[in-house]
Amino acid sequence: MNATSSVTVNQMDPKGVDGSPALVSVQNLKKYFPVRGGIFQRTIAWVQAVDDVSFFIQPGETLGLVGESGCGKTTVGRTVLRLIEPTGGKVFLEGKDVFSLKGKDLKAMRRDMQIIFQDPYASLDPRVPIGESIMEGLRIHKIGNAKEQYNLMIEMLRQVGLEDYHARRYPHEFSGGQRQRIGIARALALRPKLIICDEPVSALDVSIQSQVLNILKDLQKEFGLTYLFIAHNLSVVEHISNRVAVMYLGKMVELADRGELFLHPLHPYTQALMSAIPIPDPRLRRERIILKGDVPSPLHPPSGCRFHPRCPVAMDICKHEEPVFKELKPDHSVACWLAEKNNG
Repeated sequence: MNATSSVTVNQMDPKGVDGSPALVSVQNLKKYFPVRGGIFQRTIAWVQAVDDVSFFIQPGETLGLVGESGCGKTTVGRTVLRLIEPTGGKVFLEGKDVFSLKGKDLKAMRRDMQIIFQDPYASLDPRVPIGESIMEGLRIHKIGNAKEQYNLMIEMLRQVGLEDYHARRYPHEFSGGQRQRIGIARALALRPKLIICDEPVSALDVSIQSQVLNILKDLQKEFGLTYLFIAHNLSVVEHISNRVAVMYLGKMVELADRGELFLHPLHPYTQALMSAIPIPDPRLRRERIILKGDVPSPLHPPSGCRFHPRCPVAMDICKHEEPVFKELKPDHSVACWLAEKNNG
């Protein structure tokens, strides 16, 4: 197996680190988007949005997925759900191959996997009362009769802190925070096993962010939900996640327990991200690691380690050979030649 497809057993095994079956297992996921040109619009290149990403999520766990804008976080989430079709790899939900499902089986799977979109303004139909939007999934999957669907919708509204009369109102009558609560209610109505939270608080005011995060944590405890929480705000990820995965330019570069990652980051990119987290004490200062240059294009990613053109500690091997994503410490995996040298 070459460096571009090697991962540790812990990341590939559909069982979690404690031996319990993983709810979701993502194996060597790839998503390339074609670039077309010429008179006949032929494919002339490929944008490597997600390139060989592997991880698992255990039941009841929150896995945070972080990285700069454009690193492929959202593409991972949408490909796992098959909102966009993969280029390669596999995704298993409770042992079922998600990418092989068709027809009724695929429809049944969609009930178990839901998403909360980033933009609360664009994710709701402006012409439909929000109660109807929440009940739409119940009708599609034929869950209960009309009265039962209505009662379940009202229950979901109350769960996210809204009132019964809000069901008759339209999206433009709500604030951004209220719309995101509606998005949460809609995702929760089908009682899914996995919810992908695609930057659910990035478009909200800071004061509202904490309210929405607390709602997500409370609902997770009550319903035993499992989250893939996609974000670029590390403070938010630290607050809600059990484990954290870091992506850079379509690649997974580090994955560890939340406490381990924030206290002992091994990858230079993760260390740079951590140095940007503000300390809530004016007497303390954190030494910033300023990365030079811009993020390379996923159309023509650098050879070797994709981070090497911006890495302050890059070695010669980083320019030519791609590091293997593997476990260097217990439950702490990283793709970095320097980290491997220091922790070998």
